[in-house]
Amino acid sequence: MFWTTLVSVLVASASSGIALGAALGFTGLILLHFFNYGSAYLAVDTIWGIFNSFTLSAVPMFILLGEILLRSGISERAYAAFTPIFARVPGGLLHSNVAVCTLFGAVSGSSLSTAAAIGSVAYPELSKRGYNKEAVVGSLAGAGTLGLLIPPSLSLLIFGALTETSIGRLFAAGIVPGVMVSALFMLYIFLRSVNNPSIAPRDNTAYSLGFIVHGMLRVWPILLLILAIMGSIMFGVATPTEAAGVGVAVAIVISFIWGDLTLKGLGESVYRSALMFASIGFIVLGAAILSQSVSILGVPQAILEAAIDSGLGKYGIFLLIVLIYVMFGCVFDGLSLMVMTLPIVFPLLTGLGFDPIWVGVMITILIEIGQVTPPVGLNLSVLTAITNGEISLGRTAIATIPYWGILLLAIGIITLVPSVVLILPNAIF
Repeated sequence: MFWTTLVSVLVASASSGIALGAALGFTGLILLHFFNYGSAYLAVDTIWGIFNSFTLSAVPMFILLGEILLRSGISERAYAAFTPIFARVPGGLLHSNVAVCTLFGAVSGSSLSTAAAIGSVAYPELSKRGYNKEAVVGSLAGAGTLGLLIPPSLSLLIFGALTETSIGRLFAAGIVPGVMVSALFMLYIFLRSVNNPSIAPRDNTAYSLGFIVHGMLRVWPILLLILAIMGSIMFGVATPTEAAGVGVAVAIVISFIWGDLTLKGLGESVYRSALMFASIGFIVLGAAILSQSVSILGVPQAILEAAIDSGLGKYGIFLLIVLIYVMFGCVFDGLSLMVMTLPIVFPLLTGLGFDPIWVGVMITILIEIGQVTPPVGLNLSVLTAITNGEISLGRTAIATIPYWGILLLAIGIITLVPSVVLILPNAIF
């Protein structure tokens, strides 16, 4: 009866066209009222607790940080700095796409902002140089997902706030996997370009070492911003919320002095950030109510017992969860999927003995896959728009398949070698 009510109410409310947050919250209220003696009033305490969370208050600040950088033109300067380094390597500026997305992801925290900021610079430039357009959008869509994994990450931040897991440890845990995925992307581009040089025309321009060093020195403000945010969190100088505030302040100064930010652009950044946080916050609100209802009713414990009795083993159950996330990634955006499933998936995996920090990174990679899975994959839609329809959504999705596979490969590597995730947080904290 419980599962019938849960599934039917959630499906009916979600398919009615109302916001996902409202569908999740409504389902939670129904469960509390009919299965816990009319205790729907408990949702009030849950809502207050979530939105009074000091950790969650960092989310709008990191969103604002990404929006400021998106409008500052800094991504263009970063791209120009990396161009001479990869110009003569097989794959050429496709490597620059990955490198700059990695760097930009370390300050934006958002996959969407990363893909949009770098894509708007890279696609016109590489198209003009004769690069294969599908290869360009594929590399941008894949590398754009690094904005969710490279800290400061909105995904890891929300995960930590909802599961009461250390944000500092989560951010530290995302660094090595993020760099590893970035390196795997570059390796794929290198091998493909060696096999098919036509996708990335070789640039025979000889750049001096001094020219390359001078170009890299131009990105020092971004490195300063990364240090201001990550250093203050990892070394205990500031909380994530305080670090986010410092990051926004530094980003504004850098963007006015070094970038092209205007007062109008700053106002637009604040407005867009408010809209985006309202959307995310409403989903978090609904997910918190649903999480409370299933927790009070003992659903996670019952699922854990059933999973243990199933005989699949902890890794068999984890594989099943991976498959579910991949399938759900076709119809839900990443953050919505994460907050919707955390009430059941997190206690299940930690109950099976998986490290909470490891679980956070794994779920982040899984929702990264959703970012490049049609038809809802937001990175695909953003890049299709950036090309002004030159590359259709279907062609963009096909071009991104290798990067989709690399993200799955990363999950396999991290499952076999958990220390890839845990080595930094265990060393620092």
